[in-house]
Amino acid sequence: MADPQSNARLRADAGAPTSGVIHVRTRLTADFTVISNALAQRRGSAVTVGVAAYIASLPDGSPVSIAALCEHFSEGEILISRALRELEAAGYLERRRERTPSGQVRTRTYSYDVPGGDPGPDGPPEPPRPRKQPVAAAFTPASATVRETVQAPAPAEPETPVPLAEADPRAVALLAFLRQVDPRLVLSERETARLAPAVTGWLAAGLLPTHITDHLTAGLPASLLARPAGILAYRLKETPLPLPARSAEPSVRPVVAPMVNCDGCDRGMRTAEHARCRDCRTGDELRAAG
Repeated sequence: MADPQSNARLRADAGAPTSGVIHVRTRLTADFTVISNALAQRRGSAVTVGVAAYIASLPDGSPVSIAALCEHFSEGEILISRALRELEAAGYLERRRERTPSGQVRTRTYSYDVPGGDPGPDGPPEPPRPRKQPVAAAFTPASATVRETVQAPAPAEPETPVPLAEADPRAVALLAFLRQVDPRLVLSERETARLAPAVTGWLAAGLLPTHITDHLTAGLPASLLARPAGILAYRLKETPLPLPARSAEPSVRPVVAPMVNCDGCDRGMRTAEHARCRDCRTGDELRAAG
């Protein structure tokens, strides 16, 4: 006698959970990134965790500016900027402004797998020196991490911020006034000194202080969780075009007739043709006709 057949679903293993997520694992040997559970399970904004995971997956030398991240994510500059500030405050990111040998200023971002990691006695690790041939991707079995090394130029000396006492007083006054428009826009002396040169550039382009204030305070999010200096710096990063120069054409004044008195009624009038006013000329014409 044949064994009875049943179409009932197989009972789950005794150790399998009865609810929640069940992982179906696939062993990866390439094109993957390892991040800590502390970062992946970080409470708060999902945008912050997503930005951190995306930055960790990029090869060295990839752009991670706010503009570059906005091109990849659908979120706007406000959320992306806030995510970067949260990661920097938590110790996962470090952003430093450095000057290149050609004199240009750029921002370099250092990403840490573990916040508060030891960068060494001389600060964050220096990038590799340029080589003629790129270094191939290396696989480390111990940590199961794939890293691709991209060549980058040697770092320059960090930019020395301008002291607040040497900043443009008009720009400092404008930045200090922002808190009266929005009480959340409180800036420290260091932040004010860093933003003042950009405000000076906007003033030199011909914009009025009220126009700059409106540009910096319009459309801010209702919940501003971090310090606002990053948002203000992003809105000031591109200096507007200056006003076109006016042509130096000589102004032509209209000719004004001299003031004279009418020979008939002694009324004052401006004329260069007649000696009698209009009323006197009309009376003369009527008498001549009658």
